[in-house]
Amino acid sequence: MKELTKGNPLKVICLFSLPILLGRLFNLAYSLADMKILGYFLGKDAIAAAGSVSSLYDLTNSFIIGLTNGFGVITAMHYGSGSMDKTKRSLTTSVTLSIIFSLSMIAVCFLAFNPILDLLNVSDTVRQSASEYIAIMLAGLVFSAFYNCLAASLRAVGDAYTPLIFLILSTILNILLDIAFVGSLGLGTKGAAAATVASQIICAVLCHIYTFIRYKELRFGLKDLILQKETGIRALLSSGMSMALMSSMVAFGTLSLQSAINSLGDNIVVAHAATRKLSGIYMLPFGVFGTAMATYSGQNYGAGRIDRIKEGIKVTVIISCIYSALCVLVSYTICPGIIEALTSTSETEIITNAVNYQKFDTLFYVVTAFISVYRNALQGMGEHKLPVVSSFAELLGKLLIALFLTPVLKYTAIIIAEPVVWIIMVIPLIYGIHKKMNGSKKHGGSE
Repeated sequence: MKELTKGNPLKVICLFSLPILLGRLFNLAYSLADMKILGYFLGKDAIAAAGSVSSLYDLTNSFIIGLTNGFGVITAMHYGSGSMDKTKRSLTTSVTLSIIFSLSMIAVCFLAFNPILDLLNVSDTVRQSASEYIAIMLAGLVFSAFYNCLAASLRAVGDAYTPLIFLILSTILNILLDIAFVGSLGLGTKGAAAATVASQIICAVLCHIYTFIRYKELRFGLKDLILQKETGIRALLSSGMSMALMSSMVAFGTLSLQSAINSLGDNIVVAHAATRKLSGIYMLPFGVFGTAMATYSGQNYGAGRIDRIKEGIKVTVIISCIYSALCVLVSYTICPGIIEALTSTSETEIITNAVNYQKFDTLFYVVTAFISVYRNALQGMGEHKLPVVSSFAELLGKLLIALFLTPVLKYTAIIIAEPVVWIIMVIPLIYGIHKKMNGSKKHGGSE
């Protein structure tokens, strides 16, 4: 366990962010390897099949990750205030709520399975493969929820390395199973999905076993998972649902764009799937700093250290802006080669559209830097409304672009979509962070 309420904010945030960054790099490594394996063994149709429904899984998984991260904020506040009893109760209640929500989402998705695929405009040529892929991925959502809940709680008490260890193990296992299921056994896209779920199950179980052995203060059994009124359910749901809605609205906006993208043809679907994978790499540090800022702000807010939160926000934004400039440089130099390597194809339409996407979007990454830091800092300080308003603005913007601009501008509308909504959504966050900082001066302290 590690307190984030002491020491130089820059050093503390960077050291805490490092294992989160490494974990997400390994997660991305799997994602890229998965695309490469599908493309190598099965061709571009397999990439199109997985890509056409990946936004649906991203939506459900984003909700769960947002939910568990929101729970983690409350756990961090309790830990920052020095109450280990409340910290443990927050963890156990979080686990129960995560399981309930994930099972409910699985049920809803399967009940509305075919209408959802119709809504996504999944083409007939890849529908069977896409259906098999997403069905298996959705079935494993509960294990993803359990692991993410444990990981968020461990980060809340300052341990970002334990989730990293098991994520690395899961990634390596996932890639090996991918090769075995897709390449050796010839299971197609459903083999790739089965490999992912199998690795998630192993990761979740091992993480729980390690946590039980390593942290006696956080040990829990089945009887501890029974919901009780005094376990702080209201606070957890307020924080969890806020971040879940925030994350899922972002993902739902992407889902609406995916529906429009699927109507533009399989080559565009492949191009977008590849360029979004690359965007995932580019965006990774922004998300990492955001996750770190939520925990950092939560612990320091619980300890009454607003002065440290201000300094943490400042240094994190500066680092993120410098990094965004590097992303622009990469996009304007070696991007075509990266896209070709990801897709295992040299088709001009695919490469050109993917590269154009990157060249335009990376110019606005500096806006993303502010969004990620400000939004998570507000969440960490218990301000839930403005981040949700900001995310709703993103959702609305993407829906309008998907409905009205894509039929006219085609893929160009998709390229400009996110930069436009980023500019809109950062406005309430700037207002909120300045209001929160100026209104909380009485909580500040000195080192």
